[in-house]
Amino acid sequence: MTTSARLQLRVAPGAGRSEVVGRHGDAWKVRVTAAPEGGKANDAVVRLVAATLGLPRRDVEIVSGHTARDKVVAVAGLELNETERRLAEAVGANAVGKDTN
Repeated sequence: MTTSARLQLRVAPGAGRSEVVGRHGDAWKVRVTAAPEGGKANDAVVRLVAATLGLPRRDVEIVSGHTARDKVVAVAGLELNETERRLAEAVGANAVGKDTN
């Protein structure tokens, strides 16, 4: 049996940089530099989530919300708790060096 998880994402396309920002209610908020046209932002979301989780792109798939800011992403190879831990670590790493004033 294959281990998998589903994540809820809130996506902000056209951002200055691609990153996992943090929690947004029950979802994870992510920013991608790609514009929401021609599937570019969706591709960027898949690349960002895969890189953040340390997985190949083939293990990350958008399963709903292809044309919306709110998306559901299926992640193969990780359980939900490990997925959540890795995303939280990425948020902490993104915060290092940022000016909070």
